[in-house]
Amino acid sequence: MNQAAGASSSNPDDASLDLSFSEDGRSGTFMIRNESFPASLLDLPTVMESYKTYDDSVLIKTADIGQMIMVREEDDPAPEGIEYTHGLTPPMRDARRRRFRREPDLNAELVHRVEKHLMNIMHGVSVSILLVLMVLSNYSICYLNYS
Repeated sequence: MNQAAGASSSNPDDASLDLSFSEDGRSGTFMIRNESFPASLLDLPTVMESYKTYDDSVLIKTADIGQMIMVREEDDPAPEGIEYTHGLTPPMRDARRRRFRREPDLNAELVHRVEKHLMNIMHGVSVSILLVLMVLSNYSICYLNYS
């Protein structure tokens, strides 16, 4: 890919670039000159801000970047999933795992039952046993029964 990008040509028709995506919107083909490379649209783990300067002292925010296009060689494997887990810089390696809390594992039936009890309380129906779900900071679940 570096050879295709670095080669100079006097013919402007040879110096063409094209990027087209398939119907899923996540995979596609990047064409540079007469060579094609597979490309993937990936979500970044965080939104990044880009800045521009005109006088080397004042920065102006130009965009919020949430996605990137990864172009790879034909024999390189396609990335797994729709999110690039490592971000763009070395400090963001495994950012999703290291910097964000995981989502709590909640039982769908339990959530539905608690929602039903709360709706009954809001409508004034007395409930003999109220189940209160408290999610603590470490995501351990406690059940308190009130009579």
